[in-house]
Amino acid sequence: TPATQWMNDPNGLVFFEGEYHLFYQFHPDGTTWGPMHWGHAVSTDLVNWEHLPIALFPDQHGYIFSGSAVVDWNDTTGFFSGIPGLVAIFTHAGTYPDSDRPRQRQSLAYSTDKGRTWTMYEGNPVLSDEHIVDFRDPKVFWHENSTRWVMSIAAGDRIRFYTSENLKEWSFASEFGAKEGSHDGVWECPDLIELPIKGESNRTKWVLIVSIGDHADMLEGSRTQYFIGDFDGTIFTNNSSPDTILWLDHGRDNYAGVTWSDSNALGKEKLFIGWMSNWKYANITPTDGWRSAMTIPRVLTLREEPEGLCLIQTPIPAMRTLRNQLHRLEHVAIQSTHNLLVDLQAELYEIELEIERGSATEFGLKIRTSEREETIIGYDAVNNALFIDRSNSGDTSFHNQFACKHSAPLMLNNEKIKLHIFVDQSSVEVFANDGKLVLTDQIFPDPSSTGLE
Repeated sequence: TPATQWMNDPNGLVFFEGEYHLFYQFHPDGTTWGPMHWGHAVSTDLVNWEHLPIALFPDQHGYIFSGSAVVDWNDTTGFFSGIPGLVAIFTHAGTYPDSDRPRQRQSLAYSTDKGRTWTMYEGNPVLSDEHIVDFRDPKVFWHENSTRWVMSIAAGDRIRFYTSENLKEWSFASEFGAKEGSHDGVWECPDLIELPIKGESNRTKWVLIVSIGDHADMLEGSRTQYFIGDFDGTIFTNNSSPDTILWLDHGRDNYAGVTWSDSNALGKEKLFIGWMSNWKYANITPTDGWRSAMTIPRVLTLREEPEGLCLIQTPIPAMRTLRNQLHRLEHVAIQSTHNLLVDLQAELYEIELEIERGSATEFGLKIRTSEREETIIGYDAVNNALFIDRSNSGDTSFHNQFACKHSAPLMLNNEKIKLHIFVDQSSVEVFANDGKLVLTDQIFPDPSSTGLE
């Protein structure tokens, strides 16, 4: 999270010369959404971050909305005198001249000093379409088989693909999504990635990640879906039926997430991070002087499950460097009359847990508890569902739909469930059954609510 002021979508995620860059939507003059800039932080391990000055500022073309960044290894742009450099591809958001009609166009900026300073391309914007109002969030990658750049861009409630040889001149390739997946809100922040399938050394599939904006009629608010399919350099083909909806995160607070470019340290797996909020209440969460955080960075891959291929998310291994004091329980019987964790008091911690159901119809954990507050992470063995109940999690008064219980289907494995949980001052992230199901939620407990049950 930035030290002060407002933040939303992660932008320009790129790995270059030993550094992970995280740019983000930033309003430097307030704690609510406002004139968008690109904030900037860098890390060598995705755990410890260095804050850097604002990277991109609004100019004559408009505010700096979401986008991506790439390493131009072969200097296809001609910006770098034959050596590699960083190029940002983002949405300039303004209005048409002498009008209040929104206008969104795609532009470039480049850096010759490892992202510390940026130069706006004098030929901006490089892509526009006056017929599409919501035309934003370009995510660009180099497609090796066709030796050209590919851009995924959100266009209303579908995704458009464009191709280019130099990042400056773009040609329309194809469109996806008119009758596929969820259309409960405007589509945003696409990301088209190729992922390996666990246990199958030579098999990959393409995954298209698409975030969906808040719709007043939908209790869930803004959230993210994904499609698994094939991509030939021009057209993305969904392998599921058009009415299949696959949710990336079943919590309330993981939105606009995308993956790092040029991060090949893990082979073909991808590194992902999301904005930990929801447009239903993002501007009014009860924080002071700052607002919004990112999720824990996650490793993405695919795994065959009984119901088919599934997107798997696991916390990055470097999170283990934050571990401190260890409390271990093994081979214990859990009874409703005795709290095995009664002596533990903490505000932030990591939990790895495996529970065998026995005869219980419902079981789980209560975190950040006190006489007045609790957040429940539970399993409903009758309906085979994992849930989070934040109805009494702390301050929920700021929005009438924040206090809620929500769940997602999850079958036990041999009558057991594995949970990997991160609890922070104002959030809980739950990874179930080795990353098959994930729930991310904000919570706002009183600092004195430090119990665990």
